[in-house]
Amino acid sequence: MDLTGTIIQVMPAQSGTSSRTGNPWMSQEYVMEVPAQYPKRMVFRIFGEDRIRQFNIQQGEQQVTIQFDIDAHEYNGRWFNEVRCYNVLRSVGQQPYGGQPSQPSNISHQPSAPFPPQTNAQGQPVQQDNGTDDLPF
Repeated sequence: MDLTGTIIQVMPAQSGTSSRTGNPWMSQEYVMEVPAQYPKRMVFRIFGEDRIRQFNIQQGEQQVTIQFDIDAHEYNGRWFNEVRCYNVLRSVGQQPYGGQPSQPSNISHQPSAPFPPQTNAQGQPVQQDNGTDDLPF
């Protein structure tokens, strides 16, 4: 899923050591406001020190698009949603942070005529008579 908005708050990073593996971990939460008639706010999390540094999200950034997954977990009989961001795109060309620019396509972006010229049965262009109207009404 994708969502575009403004980063209105950067929460302090949280870190620790996994009790299961003994490896260190880091995560950080951000608050995004999505513009609309009634703006909505969403908290999302980035997990992993490398991604936090790669995305380098700053408060007040305009038009940041995040790509995320939503998951729910249960704790003491209550359910909680978690929004996990896995990619950040900036409005300038919407390039992923830390990624390489995309390769230019071979598609020509030159405008074309709305309709091809009219041809007869032999494939020759038909001469248009600008003075007559061929409409039946």
